[in-house]
Amino acid sequence: MYHKKHKQPSGLTFIEIMVASVVLIIAVIGTSAYRYNASLNLRRAKLKTTASRTGVLLCESWRGISDPNSFEPADTFGSQLTIAEESGGISAPSGFNLHDVYKITIEGVDYYAVLSWKDISVGLRALNVEIWWNQRGNNEDEVDKVFKMTTYITL
Repeated sequence: MYHKKHKQPSGLTFIEIMVASVVLIIAVIGTSAYRYNASLNLRRAKLKTTASRTGVLLCESWRGISDPNSFEPADTFGSQLTIAEESGGISAPSGFNLHDVYKITIEGVDYYAVLSWKDISVGLRALNVEIWWNQRGNNEDEVDKVFKMTTYITL
């Protein structure tokens, strides 16, 4: 006796196609979200790195001159940076004397440098540099991130 084998039709069912489509859509959306967040975090890191490097440049340059009261970053770095004195609303931190406020534009982003100082004791002075910028990287007046650095010199 021969039994007839029932041959299943080959091909995909509608449900299998829908499940595969949903899995593919989820993978594409997940990859897009990952790439977007990676690009956003890279931009934020670049802004923060630029701010910190600018702060170190200003702080160490201020520290290295013989008369700290005569430090003018616009004169020193004017040929290399777009820098100008700013008469904005950013003030010195509590307990520090304001030296000056500068607006520095690097790659189309505005950074605000607040230079201040405080005499700690006879012959010892603290030089403070704060760099403010907008996290989104646009040039709105609303700054929301800050890099702070303080160094000490002997007079």
